[in-house]
Amino acid sequence: MKILRLGTRQSALALAQSGQVAAALMKLHPGVRVELAPIVTRGDREKGDLAKIGGKGLFTQELEAGLLDGTFDLAVHSLKDLPVTLPEGLVIAAYPERADPRDVMVSEVASDLDSLEPGAVLMTGSLRRRALALICRPDVEVEPLRGNVDTRLRKWRERGHAGVILAASGLARLAMEKPELNELPMHPLDPEIMVPAPGQGILALEVKAGSPAEEICAAFNHPPTQRAAAAERAIVSAFGGDCTLPLAAWAREEEAGLHLTAVLATPDGKRLVRASAVGEGAVESCIDEMRNAGADEILTLIANAP
Repeated sequence: MKILRLGTRQSALALAQSGQVAAALMKLHPGVRVELAPIVTRGDREKGDLAKIGGKGLFTQELEAGLLDGTFDLAVHSLKDLPVTLPEGLVIAAYPERADPRDVMVSEVASDLDSLEPGAVLMTGSLRRRALALICRPDVEVEPLRGNVDTRLRKWRERGHAGVILAASGLARLAMEKPELNELPMHPLDPEIMVPAPGQGILALEVKAGSPAEEICAAFNHPPTQRAAAAERAIVSAFGGDCTLPLAAWAREEEAGLHLTAVLATPDGKRLVRASAVGEGAVESCIDEMRNAGADEILTLIANAP
């Protein structure tokens, strides 16, 4: 029996998605047992604004160190939390099939952004969600929000605000362990308006290059999801994006080929560039279109903001 130690954060969502991947790997490989090894990362310990204290890489650094020193055999990440450049010696062995990439608004008073009352307060910890919501509804307020899914939902209930915006995929994975979440008033948002974050809904199985875990995990790879991940992360790489940028990128397979949509905005939603392309060369076309439309000027505005 081959035993793999899967390093994971201790949040309910991280444990849920890691447990689901572990079960799937053991089903694929009956001679393998995957054991969860939970840790608390710096991103979980820090209470400040992620954009100001180091970005979402704070959630992955200790896990990656554990992969390199042999403490763990693999780690399961939400791809949108994983920096584009991996530490030397680590690779992504598999991208399982993508879950729903959309955002959802949890709200008891509105079914979409258009039906919010003027002055309504939305809650989100994402600069992308903030910017896109304000582009659609400049008359609403957006309150910053941090914490795991349970914490965000609790703060939404306590404060009585109009809604909180979360990832559909995270809620669905968590609901497999907590079925009561299916009773929430969840309203999926149009991905053409609330364009998803790069990698949203995609899990990445990270391992040490050349390790036995790399071969074991490879059987779990889903090529269309891998192609979407590569396209979206190319947008991130082109504009230096992480959680400090309101950057969106959404790739999906269509008859004409890969369809990629990308958006870069200022956090207040007052400036944005948007590009869309289909087929071979879609990534390069989107990057060129965004630069021609003023993406570099927006990056300068964000960098110089107080």
